[in-house]
Amino acid sequence: MTLLLRSRRALAALTALIALAFGGHAAWAEPALWKVQGPHATVWLFGSIHVLKQGLAWTSPKLEDALKASDALYLEIANADDATAMQPLMLKYGLDPDHPLSTKLNPTERAALTAALGSLGIKEPPFELMRPWMAGLTLTVLPLVKAGYDPQASVEHALSETARAQGKPIRGFETAEEQVRYLADLPPAEEVAFLDSAVDDAAKGTKEIDDMVAAWEAGDTDKIADLMNADMKAKYPDLYRRLLVERNQRFAKQVADLANGSGVYFVAVGAGHLTGPDSVQSMLEPLHLKAVRQ
Repeated sequence: MTLLLRSRRALAALTALIALAFGGHAAWAEPALWKVQGPHATVWLFGSIHVLKQGLAWTSPKLEDALKASDALYLEIANADDATAMQPLMLKYGLDPDHPLSTKLNPTERAALTAALGSLGIKEPPFELMRPWMAGLTLTVLPLVKAGYDPQASVEHALSETARAQGKPIRGFETAEEQVRYLADLPPAEEVAFLDSAVDDAAKGTKEIDDMVAAWEAGDTDKIADLMNADMKAKYPDLYRRLLVERNQRFAKQVADLANGSGVYFVAVGAGHLTGPDSVQSMLEPLHLKAVRQ
């Protein structure tokens, strides 16, 4: 029980980071922005980064004008910066004290996880209480925090603050529980594969996230697709389908509903959803809508 309580305190401290989690900077920051024009509506599409370093200037007049002209802001989840809403879901779906994590891993996977945790100076016992998906998500976030990345500097946080100041409603394409259950409802083999992918990424340090942020700042969508999606697609195709392709299909349908209505809307989803052959933009085309890069 003592270990469980200690783990819960650790999870509570991490929740603000995990709720927003799935170097050098460009000389001029102008992340990619797209416009989807419907018969009587306009939808702006913008790719977000869930953790950034404090002080990074990434907005532009074009982006600010698009948000100011919009009637509402749409994010993946409406309360993306509300840690208190996510914490009980993480505790409900992320802990499994009756079945230690190590019992769900083979010897090779256990050794790789132990090495990854050791490189971060983390002891294993709190992880033993976590389900594989929760351990993977936590392992993804911790190196970023150590390197100075901060969810309070995220795109979602900044956009939400601006929208509130302008009196705009903030809406979500998904609920917090839906997002958690994308991982919590994975079949056991895919759940372990998610942890394996996080262990692989931990070995790379923060170079990949540094490179990704630099590509995002420069609006280099091909580079973002290569860094964020290509490896998952090649190594973990089932995860790629569940976490990217199927969600992009649902996002595209919701963007199409907005575009076929009336008004002006600003939509910000993770940058990985707006890059590559399975992007939201590509899925809008069969719906007779075109996203035009601005």
